[in-house]
Amino acid sequence: MYVVELHFECFDNTTISAVEKGINSLMDALRYNGQVLGREFPIVMGEGEFFVRAVCPEQESLHPKHHSDFVKVCLKRLSDACLLAPKVRLLGRDINSEQAAEEEVPSWQVLYTTYVHTCSPLRSGETLLPIPLYRNPPTLNGDHKSVIKWQTEWQACDEIQMAGGCKAEHAALRELSDIGSDIFRRGWDIRGRIEYITQIPTYYYLYKVGGKDLAEEQARKCPKCGGEWLLDEPLHDIFYFKCNACRIVSNISWDHLK
Repeated sequence: MYVVELHFECFDNTTISAVEKGINSLMDALRYNGQVLGREFPIVMGEGEFFVRAVCPEQESLHPKHHSDFVKVCLKRLSDACLLAPKVRLLGRDINSEQAAEEEVPSWQVLYTTYVHTCSPLRSGETLLPIPLYRNPPTLNGDHKSVIKWQTEWQACDEIQMAGGCKAEHAALRELSDIGSDIFRRGWDIRGRIEYITQIPTYYYLYKVGGKDLAEEQARKCPKCGGEWLLDEPLHDIFYFKCNACRIVSNISWDHLK
Protein backbone atom coordinates (compact mmCIF):
# COMPACT_ATOMS: atom_id res chain seq x y z
CA MET A 1 0.00 0.00 0.00
CA TYR A 2 1.07 3.62 -0.52
CA VAL A 3 0.56 6.85 1.37
CA VAL A 4 -0.57 9.84 -0.69
CA GLU A 5 -1.38 13.46 0.06
CA LEU A 6 -4.27 15.26 -1.62
CA HIS A 7 -3.85 19.02 -1.89
CA PHE A 8 -7.03 21.10 -2.30
CA GLU A 9 -6.77 24.80 -3.23
CA CYS A 10 -9.50 27.43 -2.96
CA PHE A 11 -10.22 29.64 -5.98
CA ASP A 12 -12.63 31.95 -4.17
CA ASN A 13 -14.02 32.72 -0.72
CA THR A 14 -15.71 29.75 0.89
CA THR A 15 -16.71 28.33 4.28
CA ILE A 16 -15.27 25.56 6.42
CA SER A 17 -18.56 23.67 6.34
CA ALA A 18 -18.67 23.77 2.53
CA VAL A 19 -15.06 22.60 2.28
CA GLU A 20 -15.65 19.84 4.83
CA LYS A 21 -18.71 18.58 2.95
CA GLY A 22 -16.98 18.66 -0.44
CA ILE A 23 -13.79 16.90 0.64
CA ASN A 24 -15.51 14.31 2.84
CA SER A 25 -17.96 13.44 0.06
CA LEU A 26 -15.05 12.88 -2.32
CA MET A 27 -13.13 10.75 0.19
CA ASP A 28 -16.22 8.62 0.83
CA ALA A 29 -16.66 8.10 -2.91
CA LEU A 30 -13.00 7.10 -3.28
CA ARG A 31 -13.33 4.73 -0.33
CA TYR A 32 -16.44 3.06 -1.73
CA ASN A 33 -14.61 2.52 -5.00
CA GLY A 34 -11.62 0.94 -3.23
CA GLN A 35 -9.22 3.73 -4.26
CA VAL A 36 -8.44 4.77 -0.68
CA LEU A 37 -8.44 2.50 2.37
CA GLY A 38 -9.64 3.01 5.92
CA ARG A 39 -12.43 5.17 7.29
CA GLU A 40 -10.82 8.27 8.81
CA PHE A 41 -9.34 11.04 6.66
CA PRO A 42 -8.20 14.06 8.73
CA ILE A 43 -8.36 17.38 6.87
CA VAL A 44 -5.54 19.84 7.61
CA MET A 45 -6.19 23.52 6.90
CA GLY A 46 -3.55 25.91 5.60
CA GLU A 47 -3.68 29.38 4.05
CA GLY A 48 -6.44 28.97 1.47
CA GLU A 49 -5.56 25.31 1.04
CA PHE A 50 -6.39 21.95 2.60
CA PHE A 51 -4.51 18.67 2.85
CA VAL A 52 -5.67 15.09 3.29
CA ARG A 53 -3.47 12.04 3.69
CA ALA A 54 -4.72 8.60 2.77
CA VAL A 55 -3.53 5.06 2.08
CA CYS A 56 -4.03 3.63 -1.42
CA PRO A 57 -3.60 0.05 -2.69
CA GLU A 58 -1.23 1.08 -5.51
CA GLN A 59 0.83 4.03 -6.65
CA GLU A 60 -1.69 4.95 -9.34
CA SER A 61 -4.89 4.16 -7.41
CA LEU A 62 -6.10 7.77 -7.77
CA HIS A 63 -5.54 7.93 -11.53
CA PRO A 64 -8.73 9.15 -13.29
CA LYS A 65 -8.98 5.88 -15.23
CA HIS A 66 -10.07 4.19 -11.99
CA HIS A 67 -12.74 6.74 -11.01
CA SER A 68 -16.31 5.56 -10.59
CA ASP A 69 -19.20 7.72 -11.78
CA PHE A 70 -19.80 8.80 -8.17
CA VAL A 71 -16.16 9.89 -7.78
CA LYS A 72 -16.48 11.96 -10.95
CA VAL A 73 -19.64 13.62 -9.64
CA CYS A 74 -17.95 14.45 -6.32
CA LEU A 75 -14.97 15.95 -8.13
CA LYS A 76 -17.29 18.25 -10.07
CA ARG A 77 -19.10 19.21 -6.87
CA LEU A 78 -15.86 20.51 -5.35
CA SER A 79 -16.45 23.72 -7.29
CA ASP A 80 -19.56 24.31 -5.14
CA ALA A 81 -17.15 24.72 -2.23
CA CYS A 82 -14.82 26.88 -4.37
CA LEU A 83 -12.22 24.12 -4.44
CA LEU A 84 -10.06 23.01 -7.35
CA ALA A 85 -9.61 19.33 -8.13
CA PRO A 86 -6.94 17.95 -5.78
CA LYS A 87 -3.30 17.60 -6.67
CA VAL A 88 -2.00 14.19 -5.64
CA ARG A 89 1.48 13.66 -4.22
CA LEU A 90 2.85 10.17 -3.61
CA LEU A 91 4.65 10.15 -0.25
CA GLY A 92 5.89 6.58 -0.37
CA ARG A 93 5.14 3.00 0.51
CA ASP A 94 3.48 2.10 3.79
CA ILE A 95 5.79 -0.53 5.29
CA ASN A 96 3.13 -1.66 7.77
CA SER A 97 0.66 -2.84 5.12
CA GLU A 98 0.42 -5.52 2.45
CA GLN A 99 1.24 -5.03 -1.20
CA ALA A 100 -1.53 -5.44 -3.74
CA ALA A 101 -1.81 -8.58 -5.84
CA GLU A 102 -0.25 -8.55 -9.30
CA GLU A 103 -2.56 -7.63 -12.15
CA GLU A 104 -2.44 -11.13 -13.62
CA VAL A 105 -5.87 -12.77 -13.56
CA PRO A 106 -5.91 -15.35 -10.70
CA SER A 107 -7.29 -18.84 -11.22
CA TRP A 108 -9.58 -18.21 -8.21
CA GLN A 109 -10.20 -15.57 -5.60
CA VAL A 110 -11.75 -15.33 -2.15
CA LEU A 111 -13.71 -12.83 -0.08
CA TYR A 112 -11.60 -12.80 3.10
CA THR A 113 -11.00 -10.21 5.80
CA THR A 114 -10.32 -9.81 9.54
CA TYR A 115 -10.72 -6.87 11.89
CA VAL A 116 -7.00 -6.00 11.63
CA HIS A 117 -7.05 -5.62 7.84
CA THR A 118 -7.80 -2.34 6.06
CA CYS A 119 -7.04 -3.65 2.58
CA SER A 120 -9.46 -4.95 -0.03
CA PRO A 121 -11.39 -8.03 1.18
CA LEU A 122 -11.11 -9.56 -2.30
CA ARG A 123 -7.97 -11.73 -2.32
CA SER A 124 -6.11 -13.71 -4.93
CA GLY A 125 -6.61 -17.40 -4.24
CA GLU A 126 -3.06 -18.08 -5.38
CA THR A 127 -1.20 -15.58 -3.19
CA LEU A 128 -3.88 -14.29 -0.76
CA LEU A 129 -2.75 -10.77 -1.61
CA PRO A 130 -5.53 -8.15 -1.82
CA ILE A 131 -6.99 -7.27 -5.21
CA PRO A 132 -7.94 -3.57 -5.49
CA LEU A 133 -11.69 -3.39 -6.01
CA TYR A 134 -11.47 -0.72 -8.72
CA ARG A 135 -9.76 -3.21 -11.03
CA ASN A 136 -13.16 -4.83 -11.54
CA PRO A 137 -16.42 -3.40 -12.90
CA PRO A 138 -18.79 -1.94 -10.29
CA THR A 139 -20.30 -4.54 -7.97
CA LEU A 140 -23.59 -2.69 -7.54
CA ASN A 141 -24.99 0.82 -8.19
CA GLY A 142 -21.86 2.15 -9.85
CA ASP A 143 -19.18 1.29 -7.31
CA HIS A 144 -18.15 -1.23 -4.63
CA LYS A 145 -19.97 0.25 -1.64
CA SER A 146 -21.81 -3.01 -0.94
CA VAL A 147 -18.47 -4.83 -0.58
CA ILE A 148 -17.00 -2.15 1.72
CA LYS A 149 -20.13 -2.06 3.90
CA TRP A 150 -20.13 -5.86 4.22
CA GLN A 151 -16.43 -5.77 5.15
CA THR A 152 -17.04 -3.11 7.80
CA GLU A 153 -19.78 -5.18 9.43
CA TRP A 154 -17.75 -8.41 9.26
CA GLN A 155 -14.78 -6.71 10.91
CA ALA A 156 -16.98 -5.21 13.63
CA CYS A 157 -18.30 -8.66 14.52
CA ASP A 158 -14.78 -10.11 14.38
CA GLU A 159 -13.46 -7.52 16.82
CA ILE A 160 -16.33 -8.17 19.26
CA GLN A 161 -15.86 -11.95 19.22
CA MET A 162 -12.08 -11.69 19.50
CA ALA A 163 -12.36 -9.41 22.54
CA GLY A 164 -14.79 -11.83 24.15
CA GLY A 165 -15.74 -9.43 26.89
CA CYS A 166 -19.51 -9.12 26.55
CA LYS A 167 -22.66 -11.09 25.79
CA ALA A 168 -22.62 -9.79 22.22
CA GLU A 169 -19.67 -12.12 21.54
CA HIS A 170 -21.95 -15.08 20.76
CA ALA A 171 -24.20 -13.11 18.43
CA ALA A 172 -21.16 -11.71 16.61
CA LEU A 173 -19.62 -15.18 16.26
CA ARG A 174 -22.85 -16.53 14.80
CA GLU A 175 -22.75 -13.85 12.09
CA LEU A 176 -19.27 -14.99 11.07
CA SER A 177 -19.69 -18.75 11.25
CA ASP A 178 -23.34 -19.59 10.51
CA ILE A 179 -24.61 -19.86 6.93
CA GLY A 180 -28.00 -18.71 8.16
CA SER A 181 -26.67 -15.34 9.36
CA ASP A 182 -27.36 -12.01 7.69
CA ILE A 183 -23.66 -11.31 7.12
CA PHE A 184 -23.14 -14.69 5.46
CA ARG A 185 -26.14 -14.34 3.17
CA ARG A 186 -25.16 -10.84 2.12
CA GLY A 187 -21.49 -11.72 1.70
CA TRP A 188 -22.21 -14.91 -0.22
CA ASP A 189 -24.48 -12.96 -2.59
CA ILE A 190 -21.73 -10.34 -3.08
CA ARG A 191 -19.31 -13.18 -3.77
CA GLY A 192 -21.64 -14.43 -6.49
CA ARG A 193 -21.93 -10.98 -8.01
CA ILE A 194 -18.14 -10.63 -8.10
CA GLU A 195 -17.80 -14.04 -9.75
CA TYR A 196 -20.40 -13.05 -12.34
CA ILE A 197 -18.72 -9.77 -13.30
CA THR A 198 -15.14 -11.10 -13.23
CA GLN A 199 -15.80 -14.62 -14.56
CA ILE A 200 -13.31 -15.86 -11.93
CA PRO A 201 -14.31 -18.57 -9.40
CA THR A 202 -14.89 -16.58 -6.21
CA TYR A 203 -15.15 -18.12 -2.75
CA TYR A 204 -16.44 -16.95 0.62
CA TYR A 205 -14.46 -17.45 3.84
CA LEU A 206 -16.56 -18.98 6.61
CA TYR A 207 -14.94 -18.46 10.01
CA LYS A 208 -14.81 -21.35 12.50
CA VAL A 209 -13.91 -21.46 16.18
CA GLY A 210 -14.82 -23.87 18.98
CA GLY A 211 -15.70 -27.53 18.41
CA LYS A 212 -15.01 -30.65 20.48
CA ASP A 213 -11.64 -31.81 19.14
CA LEU A 214 -9.46 -32.04 16.02
CA ALA A 215 -11.01 -35.31 14.82
CA GLU A 216 -14.49 -33.80 14.96
CA GLU A 217 -13.27 -30.74 13.11
CA GLN A 218 -11.69 -32.80 10.33
CA ALA A 219 -14.95 -34.72 9.92
CA ARG A 220 -16.94 -31.56 9.26
CA LYS A 221 -18.95 -31.46 6.03
CA CYS A 222 -19.75 -28.43 3.91
CA PRO A 223 -22.53 -26.66 5.83
CA LYS A 224 -24.32 -25.69 2.64
CA CYS A 225 -24.43 -28.94 0.62
CA GLY A 226 -23.24 -31.53 3.15
CA GLY A 227 -20.44 -32.68 0.85
CA GLU A 228 -16.81 -33.59 1.59
CA TRP A 229 -14.53 -30.55 1.54
CA LEU A 230 -11.49 -31.30 3.72
CA LEU A 231 -8.29 -30.57 1.78
CA ASP A 232 -5.21 -32.80 1.78
CA GLU A 233 -3.08 -29.76 2.56
CA PRO A 234 -4.24 -26.37 3.86
CA LEU A 235 -4.11 -23.36 1.57
CA HIS A 236 -2.09 -20.41 2.93
CA ASP A 237 -2.14 -22.13 6.36
CA ILE A 238 -5.70 -20.84 6.76
CA PHE A 239 -8.11 -22.71 4.51
CA TYR A 240 -8.41 -26.38 5.51
CA PHE A 241 -11.75 -26.81 3.76
CA LYS A 242 -12.84 -25.88 0.26
CA CYS A 243 -16.17 -26.67 -1.41
CA ASN A 244 -15.98 -26.01 -5.13
CA ALA A 245 -19.71 -26.51 -5.58
CA CYS A 246 -20.78 -23.98 -2.93
CA ARG A 247 -17.76 -21.68 -3.30
CA ILE A 248 -16.96 -21.73 0.43
CA VAL A 249 -13.60 -22.07 2.21
CA SER A 250 -13.07 -22.42 5.95
CA ASN A 251 -10.48 -23.02 8.64
CA ILE A 252 -10.14 -25.77 11.18
CA SER A 253 -11.03 -24.29 14.56
CA TRP A 254 -7.95 -22.51 15.89
CA ASP A 255 -8.69 -24.10 19.28
CA HIS A 256 -7.47 -27.45 17.97
CA LEU A 257 -4.39 -26.48 15.94
CA LYS A 258 -0.95 -26.48 17.52
